[in-house]
Amino acid sequence: MTHVNQHLNGSWFAPFGYLGFKNARFGKIDAHIATCAFSRIFLHRAIAIAQARGFKLVHGIVDSMWLTKTDATAADYEELCAVIKKDLKLPLSFEGQYKWIVFLNSKTDPQAPVLNRYYGIFQDRTLKVRGIDVRRHDTPTIVEKCQTRMLAILKEADNSREFQALIPQVLNTLREYASKLRSGTIPIEELIITKNLSKMPNEYTHRVPQAIAAQRLIDEGGTVHAGQQVSYILTIDTSTIPENQALPPELADDNTVYDPERYVDLLVSSTANLLLPFGYDVKSLTASLR
Repeated sequence: MTHVNQHLNGSWFAPFGYLGFKNARFGKIDAHIATCAFSRIFLHRAIAIAQARGFKLVHGIVDSMWLTKTDATAADYEELCAVIKKDLKLPLSFEGQYKWIVFLNSKTDPQAPVLNRYYGIFQDRTLKVRGIDVRRHDTPTIVEKCQTRMLAILKEADNSREFQALIPQVLNTLREYASKLRSGTIPIEELIITKNLSKMPNEYTHRVPQAIAAQRLIDEGGTVHAGQQVSYILTIDTSTIPENQALPPELADDNTVYDPERYVDLLVSSTANLLLPFGYDVKSLTASLR
């Protein structure tokens, strides 16, 4: 957890991610690579200017950097922003001062931080999040509600000590939502997951839920195509038949039974996304719910 006093954002590199997106209408990987290369040059120059003025780099990505300096005022940050902007001759904006910010670890390598997953609050307690469940289009409502509640709890912290003291409340929220799921009373509409179908259902090597749901739609006379969004509910599989593991919500009826444990797994994963830097991984969180 880091106390960061300044976030500078260079809007000139904002399209870099879209340029490298495989489905971007005007994207091209060469343009993405070139943009990142130019960005590194300008970012290194901006960092050097900041460090020469006594600021310390906390984190930086293609179009942004987070800095800290003891006892610096808002005027100091605005002045630095103006100096860098004049030197680089490029647009630059000062986004604000954080009370605290948490940069998250990689899901595949917990020891490695990633560039675009973080959450924190500004001095006015406005929350900023990137790369976590509440920002994802495929997060079911029940998981979004749970993580939103957790963030609202952590938002009350003014510093690292207060943040740590609030973690037990976050864990209680996890237990509360897990209990609700296991009671079997969550409405179907809060359980819907939506994912993109990257290829036709019969082309998937593994029977992932979106492929199963898409095939169910085809079996019922519907049409699907690669690139389409497919919604589904995770259902209980009592027969080990893959087709029983996911169901399009439009095919659900009063006899549809969702799989509470798979949704609890999603809750656990979303909680770990917030608390992994503090030692709470999926394994330990799962064990706490037994």
